[in-house]
Amino acid sequence: MPDDKPGRDEKASEQERRQPEREVEETRDRAQENRAMSGDLGGRLGDLDEALETHDYPTTTDELVAAYGDYEIETQGGMESLEEVLASTGNQTYDSADDVRGRILGLIHR
Repeated sequence: MPDDKPGRDEKASEQERRQPEREVEETRDRAQENRAMSGDLGGRLGDLDEALETHDYPTTTDELVAAYGDYEIETQGGMESLEEVLASTGNQTYDSADDVRGRILGLIHR
C-alpha cells in the first residue's frame, strides 16, 4: 500500500478501533495479576519479597527499578533482574507490596 494520506488515515482509524480492545486486554491481565497469591509463597522473588514489604507506597515502576532493579527473580526462562521483568510495563503506579508482587508474578508466568 502506498504511503498516502488515505492510507495513513485508514491506519490511524484502525489503531483507534483497536484501542478499546487493548484497554480491555490490559484490564483483564491486571485482574489476573491481582488474583495472584499474597506474599511470595513460591519463593520466586527471593530477597526482593521482603524489600517490597518495607518499601513506601504508593510507588512507581521507575522508583522500584531505581531501588531494586538489580534484584534477581526466578522466571520461566531462568533468572532475570527486576528491571528486565518490568521493562515492558511502562511507568505504572503501585499501591502496595501485593500490587507489585501480583504484577511481577503475572509477568513471569506468561
